[in-house]
Amino acid sequence: MLHVDTHTHIISPDTDAYPAAPLGGHRSTWSQERPADIGQLLRQAEAADVERLVVVQASTVYGFDNSYLADQLARHADRISGVCSVDFLSPTALDDLRHWIDERGFTGVRIRAADGTTAVPTPGRGLDDERMAPVWQFLSDRGAPVCIQMHARHAPVLAELLRKYSGLTVVLDHAGRPDLDEGVPLYPEDPAATPLHETGRVFVKLTPPAVLRAQREAGSAAPLVRALIEKFGADHVMWGSNFPASAGTLAELAALVTGQLPVLDDAELAMISGGTAARLYGLAANTAPAAGR
Repeated sequence: MLHVDTHTHIISPDTDAYPAAPLGGHRSTWSQERPADIGQLLRQAEAADVERLVVVQASTVYGFDNSYLADQLARHADRISGVCSVDFLSPTALDDLRHWIDERGFTGVRIRAADGTTAVPTPGRGLDDERMAPVWQFLSDRGAPVCIQMHARHAPVLAELLRKYSGLTVVLDHAGRPDLDEGVPLYPEDPAATPLHETGRVFVKLTPPAVLRAQREAGSAAPLVRALIEKFGADHVMWGSNFPASAGTLAELAALVTGQLPVLDDAELAMISGGTAARLYGLAANTAPAAGR
C-alpha cells in the first residue's frame, strides 16, 4: 500500500537565500514557532512510514516565491511533489505558471479564497474574478490539480467554475471547511450547477485542521469524515498531516486523521492512504492522472 501525505510544508533556515515575504505582510505563527526544513520533513516521513510527500508552498512565509520548494523538488524528486502558489491576478500569471510547472517541476497550484488562521483572502472579487479567466482556462487545459483554501460558502462559485472549465480539477484543502450543521448539505448547492461531489473533479483533503474543527464544533469528526467518503467516494479522498503547521509529529498527525476513518474495505483504505494522491499527482508507476468518475 502506497502511503502519501498530501499536505506538508517546509521552511528553510537560510534566510539569506530564501528571505521571508509572506502574503499580506504577516508571517504565520506556526512557521516561526516550529519551522521544519526538508531534512526534518523527510525524517518525520520516514518515522511515520510515509513514502511520498506533497509539499505545499508556505505562502504565509514566502508568498509567491516558490524557490525553496522548487530547489528541493530538484534534489528529492523521488520523495516529494510540489504545489506552488501563483498570483492569479498578476499580468504575468500564465508565464509564472509555465515557469513553476514546466521548468521547475511543480505538479499542482494553490489559491486561497479564504484562510483559516491568517487574513489573506483572494484579492479582487474572489475566485470568479473575470481577470482570472485565462488562468482557469490554462489550468483546465493542463489538467493541473488546483488546491483551494476555502469555506463552504464558496462552493456555488466553485461549482460554476467547474461548469465553465471542463478540464478543471480541484482539491479542497482542509476539506473545504464544510458546513457541520446537521441536516444541511456539506457545501451549499446552486440549483443551476452540478453539486461538487457529482462532478468527479473535486477531491477532498482530510487534515488535522478539518478534524479538530469538527471535534470542536460538532463534538466528533467521525460523522463528517464518513459523510465525505460516502459523498465523494474513497477514490476522491486523501489525507494530509499539515506538518509542521499543525502541532505534533507527522506520525501523530497522521494518526489523528486516520483515527476518524470509518470501517473501510482494503481497496477503499488503499485509495485514501495513497492511491487517490498517486493518481492525481502521477506518483506511482503505471498510473495516470485521475479523471472524472
